Amino acid sequence: MTRDFLERFDASRPVIGMVHLPPLPGAPGYDVDDGREAIRERALKDARRLEAGGIDGIVVENFGDAPFYPEDVPTHTVAELTAIAAELTDAVDVPVGVNVLRNDAEAALSVAAAVGADFVRVNVHVGTAATDQGVLEGRAHETVRLRERIAADVAILADVHVKHAAPVGEDDIGLAALETAERGCADGVIVSGPGTGAETALEDVERVAETLSEHGLEVPVLVGSGVTSETLGDCLAAGADGVVVGTALKEGGETTNPVSSERVEELVAARGTAGS
Repeated sequence: MTRDFLERFDASRPVIGMVHLPPLPGAPGYDVDDGREAIRERALKDARRLEAGGIDGIVVENFGDAPFYPEDVPTHTVAELTAIAAELTDAVDVPVGVNVLRNDAEAALSVAAAVGADFVRVNVHVGTAATDQGVLEGRAHETVRLRERIAADVAILADVHVKHAAPVGEDDIGLAALETAERGCADGVIVSGPGTGAETALEDVERVAETLSEHGLEVPVLVGSGVTSETLGDCLAAGADGVVVGTALKEGGETTNPVSSERVEELVAARGTAGS
């Protein structure tokens, strides 16, 4: 039985930072001159800065691999991610999650299980979404069964009305979250804005938290985009049980830049004043 998602963290309302990988080998933007070693060094440096600044967990994802494969990424990408994730889990003592963009939950779960990571993020776990990769359909039935089949103690953190997409079907974000948690067996749900770094509507967070609570589901709700040191307190007050932060922790507030130690410390300090 997979542990409660929040039990994996030392903080009751965790702040999870992002390790956005540069383009991996095989992706159009891959820097052949710098090579694999530069990617791994960058990932390790970002992860260590996040941990040193007080971040409670980390998600590593192949952010630089655009344009993304809709679902099944190539085996060489899975191999690269596994090698990098293994180094990260050895380098830090906080929980590590894996996200394989755009929506390869099988690969993410397999990598996480192999390296001893704690959770995965799945962009479309249930339902259908129209995205720039085309129409994506959730495979909760496959992902949850695969987790049992390979005996992986890995939590599933699933997006609801995921960013860079439009939902096809259920447009009530509260009901979509209910189906994700109840029928999709997700261990946590993520509410985000329309795109990377975009502010998340607090009314969406409130709607999701209230709907899950009304139905007696103790499934954590996390805010997945646009969180800054200024907005963190509002997100928690709206009912979020934690946040996933990427862009706001980067140098100059640019998503593709390295992690800024100063920005990490500032955000963690804001969480302290908002209560943990």
